[in-house]
Amino acid sequence: MKILISRTDKIGDVVLTLPMAGIIKKHFPSSAVYFLGSSYTRHIIERCSHVDHFLNWDEISQSGKLPQVDVIVHVFPNKSVAQLAAKKNIKTRIGTSHRIFHWWTCNRLVSFTRKNSPLHESQLNLKLLTPIKINEEVSLKQIYKYAGWQKSKTSSGKDLLTDKFNLIMHMKSKGSAKEWPLQNYLEVIEQLPPDKVQVFVSGTDEEGSMIKEEYPEIFDFEHVTDTTGKFSLSDFISFIGQCDGLLACSTGPLHMAGISGIKCLGLYPETRPMHPGRWAPIGPQTHWIEESIPSKSSHLNISVDEVVRELKRFL
Repeated sequence: MKILISRTDKIGDVVLTLPMAGIIKKHFPSSAVYFLGSSYTRHIIERCSHVDHFLNWDEISQSGKLPQVDVIVHVFPNKSVAQLAAKKNIKTRIGTSHRIFHWWTCNRLVSFTRKNSPLHESQLNLKLLTPIKINEEVSLKQIYKYAGWQKSKTSSGKDLLTDKFNLIMHMKSKGSAKEWPLQNYLEVIEQLPPDKVQVFVSGTDEEGSMIKEEYPEIFDFEHVTDTTGKFSLSDFISFIGQCDGLLACSTGPLHMAGISGIKCLGLYPETRPMHPGRWAPIGPQTHWIEESIPSKSSHLNISVDEVVRELKRFL
C-alpha cells in the first residue's frame, strides 16, 4: 500500500507530523510512505527514516504530476492539493470535515476540532488515520519515538562549539509566534555564567539585523556568538543537533531542537490554541514555560528570573 501524507506548511507543523509516518509503518510495515511538503521543509522530511519518498509540492503544483498512491491524508488542508488528489482519483482521500472543499474532494471525512481539543497537535494528526483502521493513541511523552529522526551526517558549525554548555537563543519567529522581548534575552545573557555557557544567537540575516539595530549590546559579550544568517536550513539542523540546548518561543527551531534530542526551553502564551498543550515541542528533553498571567500585548509575559532558573537546571 502506498500512503501519502500531505503537509505543505511550516517547519514546526511538519516536525509534529513526522510521527504519523512511524505509526503508519508500525501498522503497515510493508507500506510505502510518501510525504508531500514544500522545498523549504524538504530537509526536515528527509530526516525521517519512516518516509520512503519526499514529494515537492512547489514542483508538483506546476507540473500537475502526482504519483499514483492508494491513500492520501490531508493533514494540512490545502485546496489545490485536495483538488489534484481528487482529479487523479486516488482511491482513499482523507480530510477533516471542517473544510468545505473536503466535502467534494475527499471520500473519507474525519470529524474533530483542533482549536478546542485537549490533545497536542501531533496527537490530533493521528485522528486522520482512523479511516485506514489505525486507532492508536500515543502519550505526548512517547510520541517523538515514532518520528524516526536521523542525526545529520555532517558537522556544520562544529568549529564554533566550545567545551562549555553550547546554548542557542533563537529570539525572533518571523511573526509565527508570540515573542519574548529582546530586552529579556539580554538580561538572561547577563545572568548566565560566561565560564559555563556559550550563547549562539541564531536567525535569518534579516532577523540578525533587527536584533543588532534594537539591542546591539547583546553581541558585546565574550560568551555570545552571532550566527544569524550564517546557516542554510540543512546546516542549521546539523548545528542544532551538536549543541546542548536551545531557548526560543514557539518556532521551527524549537521543534527541531526537541526532535533532535537536545535540551530545549520553549516560551508560550496561555491563550488557546497557541498554548503548549497544543504546540509544545516533542522530544526526550523538552521543557516549556507558559505565561502565568496572560498579556494583552504582542509580547510574552514571562519573567527573566523564571527563564534563568530553568536554564541553569540544564547546566
